[in-house]
Amino acid sequence: MVGFVRQIFVVISVLFLMENSSMADTKRSDFEQEKKELNALQYEVTQQCGTEPAFQNEYWDNHREGIYVDVVSGEPLFSSTDKFDSGSGWPSFTKPIGERVVREKRDTSHGMERTEIRSNKADSHLGHVFTDGPGANGLRYCINSAALRFIPKRDLEQEGYGAYKELFEGVSSKEVAMLAGGCFWGVEELLRKLPGVLSTEVGYTGGERQNPSYEQITTGVTGHAESVRVEFDPKILSYADLLRYFFRLHDPTTLNRQGNDRGTQYRSSIFFTSREQEETARKIIQEVTELKKWKDPIVTQIVPARTWYRAEEYHQDYLQKHPNGYTCHYLRD
Repeated sequence: MVGFVRQIFVVISVLFLMENSSMADTKRSDFEQEKKELNALQYEVTQQCGTEPAFQNEYWDNHREGIYVDVVSGEPLFSSTDKFDSGSGWPSFTKPIGERVVREKRDTSHGMERTEIRSNKADSHLGHVFTDGPGANGLRYCINSAALRFIPKRDLEQEGYGAYKELFEGVSSKEVAMLAGGCFWGVEELLRKLPGVLSTEVGYTGGERQNPSYEQITTGVTGHAESVRVEFDPKILSYADLLRYFFRLHDPTTLNRQGNDRGTQYRSSIFFTSREQEETARKIIQEVTELKKWKDPIVTQIVPARTWYRAEEYHQDYLQKHPNGYTCHYLRD
């Protein structure tokens, strides 16, 4: 009787192993044909956890509307509505396009401890997630272009992703903000990274001198402040959230100074373009004051927008052109 029971146990064990082996083989065969069609870089990144060169990849500077899908499975992973310029040289997003489309895995390679991001369906290596992002969740999904395929908004229907058109529906809206918080190089570099920011430009405003030059601005007698003009989509980024971010990237309690830069041209100012913006600015200053993150009173001016004068071309996108250039700006918690 014992021998018979033992034989039954062996048979069941063999059947169990065969079933699991078959399941494992099926899982291993998933997307095998798609993997064969990858180019060398795509295969290295997605299947061997490789990393493509920064600033030398397809999507790091892509500003078109659309979605990004897994290059292996075609599973939707990220949307352009959540993409931002992190300055890292790789596509960066504040969040995935939906729940459970990616999974996290502890990565201790290269002498570091990081959180790897892999796609759920094809188990493709995508990149890593970091806790220094500009969005509400504070996350930055740093992804390899080689792990992605971009589907432009106009092609979503024909490519079979019509359900995602609603992400981009509605009339495109645009609002303008003018902000001053010290040297405009650093202010622009941080503001440009916010999801919803459409464009940035540095210039001079707030004074009386017409068509001022940078040399005149540095004297401090023109009345102008080094400022950043921001075009943003209020459907993605509210003016209130833009100002909350503005109060994180500079010290609003130092009068006519930011870091080592001194003079009225470095003052903290919000140049409102509507009564709604003025009311919002006053509410946000009150909010920031009540949080008591600054020990000294906030001295930020709230004044009507004046004539805008675009700064010289070499000032535009300065820290993009000179990544190690001077800045005294950084994000506070």
